Amino acid sequence: MSWIGGKKSLRELIVTLFPIYYERYIEVFGGAGWVLFHKFPGNDFEVYNDFNGLLVNLYRCVRDKPKELTKALRYILNARADFDLIKNTLARDSPASDVQRAAWFYQLIRYSYASGLTSYGSQPHDMWSNFPLIEQAHRRLAKVVIENKDFEKLIGQYDRPVSFFYCDPPYFETESYYKNVGEDGFTEKDHIRLRDALLRIEGKFLLSYNDCSFIRELYDAPGIQIDSYTRINNIKQRYDNGAQFPEILIANYDMQERMRDSPMQLNLFGEGGFID
Repeated sequence: MSWIGGKKSLRELIVTLFPIYYERYIEVFGGAGWVLFHKFPGNDFEVYNDFNGLLVNLYRCVRDKPKELTKALRYILNARADFDLIKNTLARDSPASDVQRAAWFYQLIRYSYASGLTSYGSQPHDMWSNFPLIEQAHRRLAKVVIENKDFEKLIGQYDRPVSFFYCDPPYFETESYYKNVGEDGFTEKDHIRLRDALLRIEGKFLLSYNDCSFIRELYDAPGIQIDSYTRINNIKQRYDNGAQFPEILIANYDMQERMRDSPMQLNLFGEGGFID
């Protein structure tokens, strides 16, 4: 599903830059889970985390109660009045069940403008077409631990020498686009707090950010690799065809190790990768 800062366009690249070996995969700022859903579900211990409690509740219901969730979504209306009603209801403490809150929140995501959760999108959408996706996500999440923690506490809890953390925090100076990320939002102090937490871990991390001098200076440290990439800017694309958005990936390991290892593996089976 669409989500602010989602990694749909970069997920293939990000997965190819994973370290060769790890036993624990922890997605610290889970969001729409584009990278988690794209990575191969191997034998590693997987954790999805997000600070947004409504989003985490949705994922737990997808994992544990998919039939109840699709039943709650079956007869909802794509209407501005309904959108405003559930948006206001979710803004308060609601006595509704976890499944009902998950259905409302999913409705907000699907029917809001650019999945921003705030304004009605006025776009046609067949909710029933999402039911097979919910079932697929249910199967993929079956063994995934779903957490709702502050990133620093989560990193401290799951850090081991065999842990690998993928972090996609709110981008610097775009923090206001994100909802439910803390009492004061995601602040400059949080960017620094994240840096401090990552630089002291025993495991490995891969970090996505917008390319700016503040973040580059923040991670200018021994043993840290920073690589530049660009992707299509989905917002500017509407009036500036081909507009690019500069991003950086930051890691405390060699991001090219998997690519360098691939030719060696192919050579075991001959030049073309197959045994004649």
